[in-house]
Amino acid sequence: MTQSHPRISKAVIPAAGLGTRFLPATKATPKEMLPVVDKPAIQYVVEEAVTAGLGDVLMVTGRNKRPLEDHFDRNYELESALQKKGDASRLAKVQESSDLAMMHYVRQGDPKGLGHAVLCAAPHVGHEPFAVLLGDDLIDPRDPLLQRMIDVQEQYGGSVIALMEVAPEQIHLYGCAAVESTADGDVVKVGGLVEKPDPADAPSNYAIIGRYVLDPHVFDILRKTEPGRGGEIQLTDALQQLAEDESVGGPVHGVVFKGRRYDTGDRGDYLRAIVRLACEREDLGPDFRTWLRSYVAEEMQGR
Repeated sequence: MTQSHPRISKAVIPAAGLGTRFLPATKATPKEMLPVVDKPAIQYVVEEAVTAGLGDVLMVTGRNKRPLEDHFDRNYELESALQKKGDASRLAKVQESSDLAMMHYVRQGDPKGLGHAVLCAAPHVGHEPFAVLLGDDLIDPRDPLLQRMIDVQEQYGGSVIALMEVAPEQIHLYGCAAVESTADGDVVKVGGLVEKPDPADAPSNYAIIGRYVLDPHVFDILRKTEPGRGGEIQLTDALQQLAEDESVGGPVHGVVFKGRRYDTGDRGDYLRAIVRLACEREDLGPDFRTWLRSYVAEEMQGR
């Protein structure tokens, strides 16, 4: 009989990266605040956490990240100006971000990697399982990946990671998992993990994407984890230890995701994400798709 495990309530969003791939735009603006159509990328991530029932959100930030806090705070001057103009629609959009969740913030003093950023959340999380959402991965709300991961964690305990099948030649760009099938078609048992392996050494083509549901024992392991690939404390290395010894914090499972994912960490994928989401918007899509077809047709004729 499957054991029932406590339901989680807290989400951690690491957002301390420098965003060097988007320079010079990110020289003074956090990459998480870059707009995807008309909403900053980070808001999509917070909305995903809230939709999955995680209304307590801790953001791990760094220097020059104050705009993240401002975005999820009230802006009384702007709200007052919109109210006086009778612009109820824009007022609602402005207030939406400040009413989303109970937001908390902690600074990652030194950029020591994702594992260290997660460890910064330990005092806030305590001894509860929790979710980690990376801001570069936007998951379409019609494909509730995080909710599925929470359900799997409730069922099996331990930790759960999100996996996607990628082309073998692309696996060196990701953390990679060695897996075994389970009775659930979209759930696998994770026996090992490696960070950005050479394709010839990769145990599979299952890539880790930016969603995790973690057992709090991961903090004890991260405190002892030495810097790994890139000289950083890797969350993958800590998960590898959990996978090797289930007595520490339970098993590690993976949910194989086949839905819609938008990668905003790469400039090309960021642009493609904007086009896809704009095309699907009821207010923008019809006109934008018409223009896009015309533009593509003109480009094809000009070749």
